[in-house]
Amino acid sequence: MKKKNIIERTIEAPAQALEYGVESGQRISQALPVVNPQPLRRAKNYWYLLGPGLVTGASDDDPSGIATYSQAGAQFGFGLLWMAAFTFPLMLAVQEMCARIGLVTGRGLASNIRSHFGRKILYGSTLFLFIANTVNIGADIGAMASAAQLIRPQLDFAPLVVGLTLFIMLMQIFTSYVRYAKYLKWLSIILLAYILSAVLAHPDWSTVLRHSIVPHLTFSKAQILIICAVLGTTITPFCFFWQTSQEVEEEIAEGLTTIKQRAGSDKASIRRMRIDIFSGMLFSNLVMYFIIAACASVLFTHGVTNIGTAAQAAEALRPFAGNASYWLFAIGIFSMGLLAIPVMAGSSAYAISESFGRRQGLNNKLKQGYTFYGVIIISMLIGLAINFLGINPIKALIYAAVLNGIVAPIIIVLIVLIAKNQHIMGEWKNRKLTTNIGWLLTAVMTVSGVAAIYSLFP
Repeated sequence: MKKKNIIERTIEAPAQALEYGVESGQRISQALPVVNPQPLRRAKNYWYLLGPGLVTGASDDDPSGIATYSQAGAQFGFGLLWMAAFTFPLMLAVQEMCARIGLVTGRGLASNIRSHFGRKILYGSTLFLFIANTVNIGADIGAMASAAQLIRPQLDFAPLVVGLTLFIMLMQIFTSYVRYAKYLKWLSIILLAYILSAVLAHPDWSTVLRHSIVPHLTFSKAQILIICAVLGTTITPFCFFWQTSQEVEEEIAEGLTTIKQRAGSDKASIRRMRIDIFSGMLFSNLVMYFIIAACASVLFTHGVTNIGTAAQAAEALRPFAGNASYWLFAIGIFSMGLLAIPVMAGSSAYAISESFGRRQGLNNKLKQGYTFYGVIIISMLIGLAINFLGINPIKALIYAAVLNGIVAPIIIVLIVLIAKNQHIMGEWKNRKLTTNIGWLLTAVMTVSGVAAIYSLFP
């Protein structure tokens, strides 16, 4: 048995308290191995650096996104694997700009847009964001309930969706930001289940690697639609608003309660943020990659080409890939719903509250942020209702993706204009490469939105 050093320390900063799950000022004891502590210390320091970027990247792989990636693999095999590498730098650039805007200005994205571009554009974009997020919330609540039924078939759908909605809603309202952020961070690890499920599917890795680099395009309407869906679920406006606001929330948790205190940044903070963003976006795209690979190697090769939901993907995998892949998929769907739904509801709440200049943030109590928490409650209840109105969830998600395709380019243009503005960002304005990637992303998302609308017509 290895000897251990017992080290006592006082946790003073809120950020440290978040990491260790204790209250500020509390003393804790750490047991550290005497033998070669460096790798453990480095791993611990790296985990400590991760936060909003990791959570945002993980939430991007929500149950609706998992369904989209599953359909891409089932319908087109390995042909769309290249999209993981294609979307990574685009997603990385826009999320880094959002995080940097939050750090430097000390305000959320909607608040910055309102200050520098007026309210007309913001109000329309925020309305579309709310609609698209609410539809996704409804679909994700239903997907979580279906995943729970895969794990425990005797459970009834209606009580499940009601119970899940209330649980997620109450957690957002009554849990402190410090503790809630910690829960979300640990939930993101569940995404490793999808990487493991792909390994258990035993794909032909030489074929996987070839299609990872070489695009396979047929330009059929079906392929155009699924490409647009992948882009829409990977680079989506709710991530923009959430990322910016979470950087602000982190600073508030550290005691910087006013905009004046939060304004500006330093090299250490920017470096920490970039490590976090890079890790989160890489993780997100790796999960997309492995979901497509798993479904391509199992479902496509066995002729199962029509996947409507993430739960259907899990059920379809079971006969060919075995119980392990089935369980991993089902558990992943349920856990990612717990992570993604609060992010979607929260992003709508941040955007609407900031648009009207109302108090916002998970750091506030319910009585301090009626508008903010009111938006969360309304979006959650409408999402719940969607599951009882007989609305086709797949068609609803398609239309939500079209709305995102319309809104995303507008928001990205505003993000780039803010991030490259010397007056707003000072020394932390965009580098030329980042700005160029931002304009490329705008073009890609514009084409995607037009193509998605085109693909809906016979």
